[in-house]
Amino acid sequence: MFHVILFEPEIPPNTGNVIRLCANTGAALHLIKPLGFRLDARALRRAGLDYAELATVRVHDSLDACLEQVGNRVFAIETGGERPYAEARFGAGDALLFGPETRGLPHAVLERLQRSQVLHIPMRAGNRSLNLSNSVALVLYEAWRQIGFPVPATELSATSRARDESRAP
Repeated sequence: MFHVILFEPEIPPNTGNVIRLCANTGAALHLIKPLGFRLDARALRRAGLDYAELATVRVHDSLDACLEQVGNRVFAIETGGERPYAEARFGAGDALLFGPETRGLPHAVLERLQRSQVLHIPMRAGNRSLNLSNSVALVLYEAWRQIGFPVPATELSATSRARDESRAP
Protein backbone atom coordinates (compact mmCIF):
# COMPACT_ATOMS: atom_id res chain seq x y z
CA MET A 1 0.00 0.00 0.00
CA PHE A 2 1.56 3.34 1.07
CA HIS A 3 4.24 4.39 3.55
CA VAL A 4 3.79 7.38 5.84
CA ILE A 5 7.03 8.75 7.24
CA LEU A 6 6.99 11.13 10.21
CA PHE A 7 10.38 12.79 10.51
CA GLU A 8 11.14 13.48 14.20
CA PRO A 9 7.50 13.78 15.35
CA GLU A 10 7.07 15.80 18.53
CA ILE A 11 3.45 15.58 19.71
CA PRO A 12 2.11 12.18 20.86
CA PRO A 13 -1.59 12.77 20.03
CA ASN A 14 -0.70 13.70 16.45
CA THR A 15 1.26 10.47 16.07
CA GLY A 16 -1.63 8.60 17.71
CA ASN A 17 -4.03 10.00 15.13
CA VAL A 18 -1.66 9.01 12.32
CA ILE A 19 -1.35 5.47 13.71
CA ARG A 20 -5.16 5.22 13.70
CA LEU A 21 -5.23 6.62 10.15
CA CYS A 22 -2.63 4.09 8.97
CA ALA A 23 -4.54 1.25 10.63
CA ASN A 24 -7.68 2.27 8.74
CA THR A 25 -6.00 2.70 5.34
CA GLY A 26 -3.46 -0.12 5.45
CA ALA A 27 -0.50 2.26 5.22
CA ALA A 28 2.73 1.46 7.06
CA LEU A 29 3.94 4.16 9.46
CA HIS A 30 7.63 4.94 9.84
CA LEU A 31 8.83 7.13 12.72
CA ILE A 32 12.26 8.75 12.44
CA LYS A 33 14.17 9.40 15.67
CA PRO A 34 14.49 11.40 17.77
CA LEU A 35 10.87 11.26 18.85
CA GLY A 36 9.36 13.90 21.10
CA PHE A 37 7.80 11.22 23.30
CA ARG A 38 8.36 7.71 24.64
CA LEU A 39 6.96 4.68 22.86
CA ASP A 40 6.43 2.45 25.88
CA ALA A 41 3.00 0.85 26.35
CA ARG A 42 1.85 3.24 29.09
CA ALA A 43 2.85 6.35 27.12
CA LEU A 44 1.16 4.96 24.01
CA ARG A 45 -2.12 4.33 25.82
CA ARG A 46 -2.02 7.78 27.45
CA ALA A 47 -1.54 9.41 24.05
CA GLY A 48 -4.41 7.44 22.52
CA LEU A 49 -2.06 5.27 20.51
CA ASP A 50 -3.93 2.05 21.27
CA TYR A 51 -4.34 1.41 17.54
CA ALA A 52 -0.63 0.57 17.35
CA GLU A 53 -1.38 -3.16 17.29
CA LEU A 54 -3.65 -2.65 14.27
CA ALA A 55 -1.06 -0.76 12.22
CA THR A 56 2.42 -1.50 10.96
CA VAL A 57 4.65 0.92 12.88
CA ARG A 58 8.43 0.96 12.52
CA VAL A 59 10.92 3.22 14.28
CA HIS A 60 14.14 4.13 12.47
CA ASP A 61 17.33 5.69 13.80
CA SER A 62 17.64 7.90 10.71
CA LEU A 63 15.84 8.93 7.56
CA ASP A 64 18.47 7.11 5.50
CA ALA A 65 17.77 3.84 7.33
CA CYS A 66 14.04 4.31 6.70
CA LEU A 67 14.43 5.15 3.02
CA GLU A 68 16.71 2.16 2.51
CA GLN A 69 13.99 -0.10 3.90
CA VAL A 70 11.10 1.60 2.09
CA GLY A 71 12.96 1.85 -1.21
CA ASN A 72 10.10 3.53 -3.07
CA ARG A 73 9.29 6.93 -4.53
CA VAL A 74 9.09 9.61 -1.82
CA PHE A 75 6.88 12.68 -1.79
CA ALA A 76 7.58 15.32 0.86
CA ILE A 77 4.70 17.49 1.99
CA GLU A 78 5.94 20.94 3.03
CA THR A 79 4.46 24.45 3.03
CA GLY A 80 6.98 25.59 0.40
CA GLY A 81 6.26 22.67 -1.90
CA GLU A 82 6.45 22.95 -5.68
CA ARG A 83 2.84 22.00 -6.41
CA PRO A 84 -0.40 21.05 -4.65
CA TYR A 85 -0.62 17.48 -3.39
CA ALA A 86 -3.76 16.84 -5.46
CA GLU A 87 -1.78 17.38 -8.69
CA ALA A 88 0.61 14.53 -7.89
CA ARG A 89 0.00 11.10 -9.38
CA PHE A 90 0.50 8.62 -6.59
CA GLY A 91 1.10 4.92 -6.98
CA ALA A 92 0.87 2.00 -4.58
CA GLY A 93 4.02 1.78 -2.49
CA ASP A 94 4.79 5.51 -2.57
CA ALA A 95 6.11 7.09 0.62
CA LEU A 96 4.67 10.32 2.04
CA LEU A 97 7.16 12.27 4.16
CA PHE A 98 6.06 14.84 6.78
CA GLY A 99 8.23 17.00 9.03
CA PRO A 100 8.03 17.76 12.74
CA GLU A 101 5.14 19.89 13.94
CA THR A 102 7.12 22.93 15.04
CA ARG A 103 9.67 23.30 12.27
CA GLY A 104 8.84 21.25 9.17
CA LEU A 105 11.35 19.29 7.14
CA PRO A 106 14.97 20.44 7.19
CA HIS A 107 16.31 22.05 4.03
CA ALA A 108 18.91 19.26 3.73
CA VAL A 109 16.13 16.66 3.52
CA LEU A 110 14.17 18.61 0.91
CA GLU A 111 17.28 19.07 -1.25
CA ARG A 112 17.53 15.30 -1.63
CA LEU A 113 14.24 15.16 -3.53
CA GLN A 114 13.27 16.35 -6.97
CA ARG A 115 11.31 19.61 -6.78
CA SER A 116 8.31 17.88 -8.35
CA GLN A 117 8.23 15.50 -5.37
CA VAL A 118 7.91 18.30 -2.81
CA LEU A 119 4.19 19.04 -2.49
CA HIS A 120 2.12 21.50 -0.51
CA ILE A 121 -1.40 21.65 0.85
CA PRO A 122 -3.17 24.78 -0.42
CA MET A 123 -4.21 27.24 2.30
CA ARG A 124 -5.40 30.81 2.54
CA ALA A 125 -2.67 33.45 2.51
CA GLY A 126 -1.21 34.34 5.89
CA ASN A 127 -1.72 30.92 7.46
CA ARG A 128 1.33 28.89 8.48
CA SER A 129 0.29 25.25 8.39
CA LEU A 130 -2.29 22.61 9.21
CA ASN A 131 -2.13 20.14 12.07
CA LEU A 132 0.21 17.26 11.22
CA SER A 133 -2.38 14.49 11.52
CA ASN A 134 -4.86 16.47 9.41
CA SER A 135 -2.18 16.96 6.75
CA VAL A 136 -1.38 13.25 6.68
CA ALA A 137 -5.09 12.43 6.40
CA LEU A 138 -5.61 14.75 3.42
CA VAL A 139 -2.66 13.47 1.43
CA LEU A 140 -2.95 9.78 2.34
CA TYR A 141 -6.64 9.62 1.45
CA GLU A 142 -5.98 11.39 -1.86
CA ALA A 143 -3.24 8.88 -2.66
CA TRP A 144 -5.48 5.97 -1.66
CA ARG A 145 -8.37 7.41 -3.71
CA GLN A 146 -6.14 7.63 -6.77
CA ILE A 147 -5.47 3.89 -6.67
CA GLY A 148 -9.14 3.04 -6.14
CA PHE A 149 -9.28 2.46 -2.35
CA PRO A 150 -8.19 -1.18 -2.67
CA VAL A 151 -8.73 -3.43 0.32
CA PRO A 152 -7.04 -6.86 0.45
CA ALA A 153 -9.41 -9.76 -0.24
CA THR A 154 -8.70 -11.23 3.21
CA GLU A 155 -10.02 -8.04 4.83
CA LEU A 156 -13.09 -8.06 2.59
CA SER A 157 -13.95 -11.65 3.47
CA ALA A 158 -13.48 -10.99 7.21
CA THR A 159 -15.74 -7.93 6.98
CA SER A 160 -18.37 -9.90 5.05
CA ARG A 161 -18.28 -12.74 7.60
CA ALA A 162 -18.68 -10.31 10.49
CA ARG A 163 -21.62 -8.60 8.74
CA ASP A 164 -23.27 -11.95 7.95
CA GLU A 165 -22.81 -13.17 11.52
CA SER A 166 -24.42 -10.04 12.91
CA ARG A 167 -27.50 -10.68 10.73
CA ALA A 168 -27.86 -14.31 11.80
CA PRO A 169 -31.10 -15.07 13.72
